[in-house]
Amino acid sequence: MVEVERVRHSDTSEREKIRAMIKARKEKEKTTEVENKVVECPECGSRSLEQDYERAELVCADCGLVVDAEFVDEGPEWRAFDHDQRMKRSRVGAPMTYTIHDKGLSTMIDWRNRDSYGKSISSKNRAQLYRLRKWQRRIRVSNATERNLAFALSELDRMASALGLPRTVRETAAVVYRKAVDKNLIRGRSIEGVAAAALYAACRQCSVPRTLDEIGEVSRVSRKEIGRTYRFISRELSLKLMPTSPIDYVPRFCSGLNLKGEVQSRGVEILRQASEKELTSGRGPTGVAAAAIYIASILCGERRTQREVADVAGVTEVTIRNRYKELAEELDIEIIL
Repeated sequence: MVEVERVRHSDTSEREKIRAMIKARKEKEKTTEVENKVVECPECGSRSLEQDYERAELVCADCGLVVDAEFVDEGPEWRAFDHDQRMKRSRVGAPMTYTIHDKGLSTMIDWRNRDSYGKSISSKNRAQLYRLRKWQRRIRVSNATERNLAFALSELDRMASALGLPRTVRETAAVVYRKAVDKNLIRGRSIEGVAAAALYAACRQCSVPRTLDEIGEVSRVSRKEIGRTYRFISRELSLKLMPTSPIDYVPRFCSGLNLKGEVQSRGVEILRQASEKELTSGRGPTGVAAAAIYIASILCGERRTQREVADVAGVTEVTIRNRYKELAEELDIEIIL
């Protein structure tokens, strides 16, 4: 009996040794893989490496050296030429997103009464499917926090769509709002106000600036309320936001005035010269940007009136007149009206 126990003990110890050896070998393979992975260019030391999947090459973006060749393409094996083809051939779901209260990880039952083969569901089973669909909708939003998030994120999406903001801004705004919820900053404030303030903060973080007046127009709260809530959440969440640059407004204003790229480039150049001479500090960025565009449009022969520029920029004609006189005088720009 004692011998049997000794044999069993020796077997278990041998198994443990084998497991430890396998584990150590796997860890060693992982470390060698990390060491072998190229993270910088051996020629110039740059870390900006681009993968060219057509040629199966890893190329340095700065000096053009081919760092690695014939590496494996980790993308899908199929090709798609439009969105419909891509959706049909894709075998995965939608990516995770912060703009949905459950991050898009839950499922939903389609409203069409068809099965997975596309066949119509019999009338006998439709009542059961209707009940399942109803309960599925209810369990997606289980508590008060999720209800709050669902309403706020739908409000964020509505405002972002009205302002024509890109996806990155929506995701950033959703993250800011979620942080505010985690820190319990919503208590005593309206959901619409905090959502609008989060959107304003996201616009500034992503360098896609929108004024408080513009956000106030599409939201259901006043400009004053948005400004107050924005200052509160930026202080509580320690958001490091730099003052908005007038240059960020130039492309949007030029697009609204149907001006060419030459006018846009000239306007940006005027604003850079103005910032070097500290003419932009202490003044509203929209007014300075509008004045620079007004000067650039005259210099490039595509003149727009002060009224037209003021309507697009959301400032008064007096502001444009004062700012463009300051810029023209300090930068020695001769304007022939």
